[in-house]
Amino acid sequence: MQVADFQEAILSWFDQHGRGNLPWQQDINPYRVWVSEIMLQQTQVSTVIPYFERFMASFPTVQALAAAQLDDVLHHWTGLGYYARARNLHKTAQLVCDDFAGAFPNSIDGLCELPGIGRSTAGAISSIAFKIPATILDGNVKRVLARFSATEGWPGQSKVVEKLWLIAETYTPATRIADYTQAMMDLGATLCTRSSPSCGRCPLASGCVALAQGNQTHYPGKKPKKKIPVRTTCFLLIHNEQGELLLQQNPPSGLWGGLWVLPQVESEQDITQRCVELGLELVDHEIQPGKRHTFSHFHLDYQPIVLNAIDRSCAVAKGDNQVWYNPQNPLSLGMPAPIVALIHL
Repeated sequence: MQVADFQEAILSWFDQHGRGNLPWQQDINPYRVWVSEIMLQQTQVSTVIPYFERFMASFPTVQALAAAQLDDVLHHWTGLGYYARARNLHKTAQLVCDDFAGAFPNSIDGLCELPGIGRSTAGAISSIAFKIPATILDGNVKRVLARFSATEGWPGQSKVVEKLWLIAETYTPATRIADYTQAMMDLGATLCTRSSPSCGRCPLASGCVALAQGNQTHYPGKKPKKKIPVRTTCFLLIHNEQGELLLQQNPPSGLWGGLWVLPQVESEQDITQRCVELGLELVDHEIQPGKRHTFSHFHLDYQPIVLNAIDRSCAVAKGDNQVWYNPQNPLSLGMPAPIVALIHL
């Protein structure tokens, strides 16, 4: 299939079958495109839609996001995971307002200098928001092009992704770039899916090498399997006399950076000492059934332990990174989903 035929097939398919009713496709501007692209990283469209709508209702402009408290931003992100994305959104919004007078740069290089924006995200913003020809290579597009060209190997390997970038750049048109960008993402999301691709309805079927070989699901190559390590901890659900729960804020970077979490200990034997460190007098405790939360690179096995304690020294009130939290009258704090689930046990 020639380059012109590839582009025509993609755009003709998009005109008939492309998605045009997604919330970030309305009132298109660089800010809305950027937020949607960050949210869609490693997250499905159906999951992102309600988050995007709530986010835009609270932070309708880059200026509103820049002026917001990070806690409020993280609160809106609770449940989406990969919280570094939210921290980078907040940081980038402030940079755009402080250094660029609230206007996003429209060049790939300029966009890539902003926290959390990589080459493909920059290409999406440039092509969709600014209508400037630029190439994207997100997960969906990698899958489409790997099958179309029968490119061997896992796209996480530099030599494989470099080859896919060359292919992507070859087929990127100079006109209707916004439609083409959206079409390639739509094709991977709706037809060229990971399993059971709908090849009979694909506009690229006549030129797809993987289809001709009859081994579409062989591409793209799978990530080499590694044994996922397991970490263990105990989360303390410490209740005071008013029934409030003690929360602590993590440091800005690292796992669950900037989020509010429950105090932790390595084992039940450490509970009394931990309470002393917190300035609390332990009354009693009860161990709950263990749970598991899986991150991208490890499993976290955790034991919830419910405690009743007395804050005789009012030490919690003096700590900048501690708060007594009332689940019946909650504060707008950013918390990871497992902590939210424990609080509402």
